[in-house]
Amino acid sequence: MTLRIAGLKSPLAGPFDLAIEAGECIAITGASGSGKSLFLRMIADLDPSEGDVFLDDRSRREMPAPEWRRQVVYNPAEPGWWAEDVASHFTDLAAARALAPRLGVPGELFDGPVLRLSTGERQRLGLIRTLALDPKVLLLDEPTGALDADNTALVEGVLKQRLEAGTAILMVTHSAEQAGRLGDRRFRMAERRLLGV
Repeated sequence: MTLRIAGLKSPLAGPFDLAIEAGECIAITGASGSGKSLFLRMIADLDPSEGDVFLDDRSRREMPAPEWRRQVVYNPAEPGWWAEDVASHFTDLAAARALAPRLGVPGELFDGPVLRLSTGERQRLGLIRTLALDPKVLLLDEPTGALDADNTALVEGVLKQRLEAGTAILMVTHSAEQAGRLGDRRFRMAERRLLGV
């Protein structure tokens, strides 16, 4: 499996050309506002863009948007919540509950209201929601930004297992240390362009 980005651009960023292989993690660092999140959203077809993105040799233009977004999943730094209770946000609640202990999330959180969740719990539950979809490509925007060192280590352990299973990861992080731990290749976003580190 290969995700290939070809001439992807918008009036706000790019162009971008990049290929990511199965089981590879690309880590992107850069200042706030440099275009990192925008880049991930363009790949996920959430923001307008020109150019193309291919999964293997199939263009995203050939797929209905929901099909593309099930295989190439964007996980925002602040996950969205549209219902009062936590459980309503999961299409596969059993898979989510199975993942929860590995990320240090107590199972009873699924049975309560979103309002009672801490910022770190919301972030980990948002990641669980993404991982439960079992996508081919994970687009992760600051996946541990709100977490302490122990929970960051749990998340990184799960992500390493996904890489070993063949998932490709494109990750934005403010932590150079995290980029070094997880990234097979590293880039820096500056002036809305990708630069080598």
